Amino acid sequence: MSSEKEISVCEEAVFSKVYNDNIEAVRNFVYYKNGDLDKAEDIAQESFVKTWQKCAEVSFEKVRGFLFTVANRLFLNDIRSNKVRLKCESDAPKNVNTESPEHIAIGNEFKEKLEGAISDLPEKQRVVFLMNRIDKMTFAEIAEQLDISKKAVEKRMGIALKTLKEKVIELKTHKI
Repeated sequence: MSSEKEISVCEEAVFSKVYNDNIEAVRNFVYYKNGDLDKAEDIAQESFVKTWQKCAEVSFEKVRGFLFTVANRLFLNDIRSNKVRLKCESDAPKNVNTESPEHIAIGNEFKEKLEGAISDLPEKQRVVFLMNRIDKMTFAEIAEQLDISKKAVEKRMGIALKTLKEKVIELKTHKI
């Protein structure tokens, strides 16, 4: 039996650290699933409330996984009857552009179609793709957060990349 005291998630200082270390990742995880930042923030906050309510049942070592499980369940409950579409938002650079309006329009159209292709990916592939490309998470980190194997992450990413590559080739062939 160990003489060291186990770290309790129910201690305010510990929970505060857990919150600060994980709130952004939990929010992004839900955002990648539903495309609604406000809803993602609400679900992330609710995930922490539920975790606090069950803090005595959650070990410090497993609290991160517990948070993601709670967030995923809350997300699934929220969208049970709705089809999810990711709406990619990006801020265009505010600097002056010397490109021709036609070139800019073609670039914007290509970007819209690419974002559409990403949002058309099946949810599991889209989530893995965005966690890797936007959050710069490794496959091992993604596997841990989604509670799946690293091989499953690799397979989902491979299929997502193949699908997107085919879509880009298709767009190039159609001159868009």
